[in-house]
Amino acid sequence: MKYRYLGESGLLVSRVCLGTMTFGMEGWGCDEATSIAITNRFIEGGGNFIDTADMYSKGISEDFLGKAIVSHNRDELVIATKCWFRMGDSPNAKGLSRKHILSSVDASLRRLGTDFIDLYQLHGPDPFTPLEETFRTLDDLIHSGKVRYIGCSNFFGWQMVKANALAEKLGLTRMISGQHLYNLLRRDIEREVLPACTDQGMGMLCWSAIGGGLLAGKYDKERGPSKESRVGLRAAVDLPRYWNDDSFRIIDEVVAVAKETGVSAAQTALAWLLGDRRVTAVIVGAKCDEQVTDWLPAGDWDLPQELRDRLTNVVPFNQGYPREWVEMNWGNIAGGEEFPPWEVGGKVDR
Repeated sequence: MKYRYLGESGLLVSRVCLGTMTFGMEGWGCDEATSIAITNRFIEGGGNFIDTADMYSKGISEDFLGKAIVSHNRDELVIATKCWFRMGDSPNAKGLSRKHILSSVDASLRRLGTDFIDLYQLHGPDPFTPLEETFRTLDDLIHSGKVRYIGCSNFFGWQMVKANALAEKLGLTRMISGQHLYNLLRRDIEREVLPACTDQGMGMLCWSAIGGGLLAGKYDKERGPSKESRVGLRAAVDLPRYWNDDSFRIIDEVVAVAKETGVSAAQTALAWLLGDRRVTAVIVGAKCDEQVTDWLPAGDWDLPQELRDRLTNVVPFNQGYPREWVEMNWGNIAGGEEFPPWEVGGKVDR
């Protein structure tokens, strides 16, 4: 397993992160015993980074994970969880208010059976709560020892920049990571979010890294997903998100490249993501430990650049405006310099 620093922090994490949304999930998830077996297999394979959230199966995922890590050295693991989603019927049982964050952290710590959370993430933006309230609360949690680092998930690029700027202005702890939907089928974050993370020194953690299982090559476009499959059970979410002609053109090429290299399609799709140094880790879930065996080698295998370029260009990604304008007019401000700023440590995203 290879490890990468999470953003501009000193925290080393395995570049494959175990996602635990399947733990306790009814229908397409797994039970407690299987969750423990999956966790054991991941750690035995060199993984140290595990991601969960309080809302996954309404806390059951955290509970199962807590039971799974009890037999391992806690200090050798990097445990990440999140808050934001509604967790009860009371008016304040949601969002990023001081009240909800403090109660959520304590509840997560109890379920996980641990004294601290390595990475505490804001699961989404909260337009109802002032950023100052949220970040003063997070800073207090870090100073109390309950949380070590903070990050966000599903934020817009401008929200990450604004939040970190406010934290810096107030002398509070900045975020070191963003966790966003990113895979070969959905590259939206390349427009604004990924460049914002680069600018802010934040590592990118990719959720749905295998596209809900589609990039593993196990679905047939013409037959459609079976009702018992994950995509079938999540049809209202995954079909609009992934099921289209362009997706299957990409999937076919991933399968072809996998055959050429002698690895699985899932591993190939993960390696494409990890070919970008801005990506710190890919988050991958499983509902049995055999699936872990399928994708875990991506933690140590790199896709040759020419094959990565081939997959990148199956369906050209439209960056849109203003990137289109910048590319068109780049020659007006570039060309006279000895070397561009990014070659000496700058963060310019062209």
